Amino acid sequence: MSMAEPVTVKEAEVEKGTRGKLGKELKAVVADVEELLKATASQTGERIAAARTKAEESLKAAKIRLAEEEVAVRAKAKTAEDYVRDNPCRAVGITAAVAFVLGILVARR
Repeated sequence: MSMAEPVTVKEAEVEKGTRGKLGKELKAVVADVEELLKATASQTGERIAAARTKAEESLKAAKIRLAEEEVAVRAKAKTAEDYVRDNPCRAVGITAAVAFVLGILVARR
């Protein structure tokens, strides 16, 4: 696996969890903003119009960011899949070693 910088399993898990939370939060924000825009569609006034415009711009930016993150996650998943396909014995060996260590740790408790 030729990556620019080595990543430990723990760092990968933290990054995956962070990206997952970020994605969920961003999707929630997008849904909230869409709901707010629908709810204020009949409202008039300069401040409402300015707020709606700003919210629409933020919504567009959030959707773009979410799409970019999805592409990045898919690319990393593809890289991992390619590595496993190219090195099946190594992948099985690593999995077996991790399972063995986890088995020992669980047996001690």
